[in-house]
Amino acid sequence: MPNLSNRGLQMPPSPIRKLVPFAEAASARGVRIHHLNIGQPDIQTVPGFMERIRSFEAPVLEYSHSAGMESYRRSYASSMQARGLDLDYQQIMITTGGSEALLFAMLSCLDAGDEVLIPEPFYANYNGFARMAGVQVVPVPTRIEDGFALPPLNDWEPLISARTKAVLICHPNNPTGVMYSRSELQQLSELVRRHNLFLFSDEVYRMFAYDGATHHSVLEWPELADHAVVVESVSKVFSACGARIGALLSRNTELMAVALKYGQARLSPPTLEQLGAEAALSAPTSYFEQVRSAYEQRRNLVVSALRAMPGVVCPHPGGAFYCMVSLPVHDADDFCRWMLESFSHKGCTVMLAPGSGFYAHPESGRQQARIAYVLENDRLSEAMEALGEGLLQYPGRLN
Repeated sequence: MPNLSNRGLQMPPSPIRKLVPFAEAASARGVRIHHLNIGQPDIQTVPGFMERIRSFEAPVLEYSHSAGMESYRRSYASSMQARGLDLDYQQIMITTGGSEALLFAMLSCLDAGDEVLIPEPFYANYNGFARMAGVQVVPVPTRIEDGFALPPLNDWEPLISARTKAVLICHPNNPTGVMYSRSELQQLSELVRRHNLFLFSDEVYRMFAYDGATHHSVLEWPELADHAVVVESVSKVFSACGARIGALLSRNTELMAVALKYGQARLSPPTLEQLGAEAALSAPTSYFEQVRSAYEQRRNLVVSALRAMPGVVCPHPGGAFYCMVSLPVHDADDFCRWMLESFSHKGCTVMLAPGSGFYAHPESGRQQARIAYVLENDRLSEAMEALGEGLLQYPGRLN
């Protein structure tokens, strides 16, 4: 047979989904699985989203503008202005999910062989997007002992080379849940301006800031007008993961013009889902307050349970709905597989995302796992009980 492309062969598999065959086999044996491996919320999709799609009566489902429907982008700009962010609708491009937005950003700003600095651990698919764009990821290590806090600028400077073109952050962070403060973002602002870099900010979890903290977008800094590129998505904010609607936002007009060419090549983002997303922008504030409160309660439950397990290290996440934990095991990949293949407690088990996939070099996360607290409290309690028992029974447990 003909040879496949090196690009395709080197494309990393999803660490979040690679254990699916083992989960399917466990389900076939009658084991109930608590899915804490993937950020699929069980929260009801924001009011108005489904209703708008159901009311669609046009005789033809047409393409939208390649940058997205103008009415949606104008409504989006108004919602940004309500958050204190002065953006014009032409500075917003609607994409097929936040994933496409970030890929378009990389393709528009970086050439093959260029480098992007990313605090590590990072969202696993960043590796895949970078591979697709021919971009080299340069990790900036963080420490679980420090709660995965943003490293000081002294740690960044030695990593910057002639090939460095961008810094990428996720804020609030997937997989760690860390929230960056305004002062930390100010330091990044100074770094990217000093070295003339782009600052990509993945802000898809912006609504989920806990303990009274305020999320600060990099769009708040006027001096970053030519540097800041923001990615947003309806998946988490509106609990509509299957809608595949994201957005690319920047005041850099040249960048947006280049990104639009990629948008034109794929024609347009989904039409019906844009209609739903536009309607969702009018959702009452109370919806988001209730959702945020529910996730904060779930976080408290999970973190408390994890910290009570001998040998488990769990920082206190300040946002999103994930925590990255260190487990008392030799190999978390093997442990996560064992939990599905060989273990059950009261008829159930837990599916986690092994931490190795969230690092540029997998060995760095070999004893870690990401937990997504996206289930209601009773199920989370069952999952934590099963996880704790599994850690006690696992043959590869560290003493």
